[in-house]
Amino acid sequence: MSRSGADLALLLLGGFRTLVDDATAELARRGFDDVRPVHDFAMRAIAAGADNASELGRRMSVSKQAAAKTIAVLAERGYVAREPDPADARRKLLQVTSLGEEVMRQGEAIFDELRDRWLQQIGPDALADLEAHLTALVGPRPVRLDAPGWVAHDDGGGPA
Repeated sequence: MSRSGADLALLLLGGFRTLVDDATAELARRGFDDVRPVHDFAMRAIAAGADNASELGRRMSVSKQAAAKTIAVLAERGYVAREPDPADARRKLLQVTSLGEEVMRQGEAIFDELRDRWLQQIGPDALADLEAHLTALVGPRPVRLDAPGWVAHDDGGGPA
């Protein structure tokens, strides 16, 4: 049976969504029931150098106000902290806390476990083929982890 390009896109999106939903549920079972996918994207962007709301907004392709709301939630939950800027006492820099780092580590481990589950379902050869084909089609780094808003980009240059 031949499928349409739209079907392919939906299958790929469905695979992504299944992995993310399962990872979010497992994080909740491990005690992190207040973490959502956008929080992981934001913490990874902060860990990679987004040290204020403006920069976080740029990296996540959201407004500065949306980034500030995400920062407030993450700070309230103890996943990020605002630290004084050693170069400018008037500024506060964002930093992922040890709790935030633990959530990111747990998330990475969960995705490895989910990959292993897929390996059990379709076998090592089929999974290796799937990964090889996807890499050939989209490249080795298809989406930056700190940029969930990549869909909003219309500059033709792909993910930001």
